[in-house]
Amino acid sequence: MASRESALVDITPEVLLKAYACGIFPMAESAEDPALYWIEPERRGIIPLDRFHVPARLARTVRSGRFSVLVDRDFDAVIAGCSEPQVGRSRTWINARIRNLYRKLYQRGDCHTVEVYENGELAGGLYGVSLGRAFFGESMFHYARDASKVALVHLVVRLRVGGYRLLDTQFVTDHLRTFGAVEVSRPAYHKLLDAALVGEADFDALALDRPISGSAALAHLAGAERP
Repeated sequence: MASRESALVDITPEVLLKAYACGIFPMAESAEDPALYWIEPERRGIIPLDRFHVPARLARTVRSGRFSVLVDRDFDAVIAGCSEPQVGRSRTWINARIRNLYRKLYQRGDCHTVEVYENGELAGGLYGVSLGRAFFGESMFHYARDASKVALVHLVVRLRVGGYRLLDTQFVTDHLRTFGAVEVSRPAYHKLLDAALVGEADFDALALDRPISGSAALAHLAGAERP
């Protein structure tokens, strides 16, 4: 289900957070279209945090130390990467209003990035919104193979350590299914969302001033102590 917002209607960060709390999120038709659409899918994608799966080949990449992973360092570079065409995605739904709106959320501390670097250069990443104990994944990108997947692994580690209960992926793709993503009905999603909005999680529970190693991240996912 989608409803169209006028290009002239101002959506504030407060309005956006209330929409997320109601199970609704915005998208644009294209980067050139100034209007936004409120989306509430009949079937919602989620990744159960306690059943997150890392494929064996990806685990070797995560453990190898090829990539360095940081958070909340360069929002503009991440959303720019998410706005570019990717394999299987020739057009973007991220327009100027989306960029500006989520930048405001980022400045408030309600939007976060996970950034993956290779040899000091941004190789991939993702961004999303944190509310209560729910995290709403918005978009991811990669310039180097596996970089966005590594970002997702580190995101899940941070969410688990920080006490989150829900990772919303909006939709389910074949790519996300490899990590354990499933679809749930709208009523089932709202039940999960309502529970996740009770209490507060801590996205910053892990260190912000240094990378978390891939080996430590995988150890946590395997049930060892916190990285």
